[in-house]
Amino acid sequence: MDEFNNLSPDWSTLKNWLIIAGVSLAIFLLFVFFARKSKKFLRIRLVKRMDDDLLANFLAGIFSTLIILVGLLVVFRVIGLTGVVSGLLAGAGISAFIIGFALKDIGENFLAGIILAFKRPFRVGDFVDLNGMRGKVLTLNLRDTQIKSADGKDIFIPNGLILKSPLVNFTIDGYLRYDFMIGLDYGSDYQKAVDLIKSTLMEVPGVLDDTKEPQVWVVEVGESTLNIQATFWVDTFARAISDAVIKSTAIIEVLTTLEKAGFNMPARIVELKNYQDKSLKTS
Repeated sequence: MDEFNNLSPDWSTLKNWLIIAGVSLAIFLLFVFFARKSKKFLRIRLVKRMDDDLLANFLAGIFSTLIILVGLLVVFRVIGLTGVVSGLLAGAGISAFIIGFALKDIGENFLAGIILAFKRPFRVGDFVDLNGMRGKVLTLNLRDTQIKSADGKDIFIPNGLILKSPLVNFTIDGYLRYDFMIGLDYGSDYQKAVDLIKSTLMEVPGVLDDTKEPQVWVVEVGESTLNIQATFWVDTFARAISDAVIKSTAIIEVLTTLEKAGFNMPARIVELKNYQDKSLKTS
């Protein structure tokens, strides 16, 4: 009986700690739930106000992270570790230096993410190239930026790397240019061919014909052909037709029009000389 009474205080203490742990877990889960809901709500409101998905997602992510941090502080207070945490923060100069050095990449990427969010060298949906990694921007997170390549791969690039490397944005202003080369047979009506190519391109669906109309000009006098370059622009903000389909249609339409008009587009001509009837010179 005495042994049972000696165990009672221990069970009471354990019970008290279990209650505190349950309350702390419930509080933390509540803050996590509130952080997720507020992130979604804030992102929708910010998108409506600033019309910028990238910055809206980033700011909403920061806000939800702050809510979770506040939740952790509340949990520490409920557990009774407020004084311990304060003591650790007050006397952790060396530890903070070591931890800061170990996590410097995370801090660098976080600060780079803030700079990218406000500088905005790209938007959600832009097609970018970073050191050979090409893809469409999906989202900007606190640590990295997610892009999807043309073959469906999801690429996560650290924000610090983006900030320190050359970035090519193909679609930031809404226009993207494509070009292709055509070789005409010598003796053709060159000016007529140029006019036909330009008028044909202006009729292709998806090719801009007002602010940035197609351009056609002679670029090279080749060995076998007179080479003509054709360029056209597409609107990257209104992608009713993919760029690859527009370019393919443009080339096919131009070739078909030229062939119907009687133009020849020969391949490279190689001249072969036969010396079988002549003796080779020997030194």
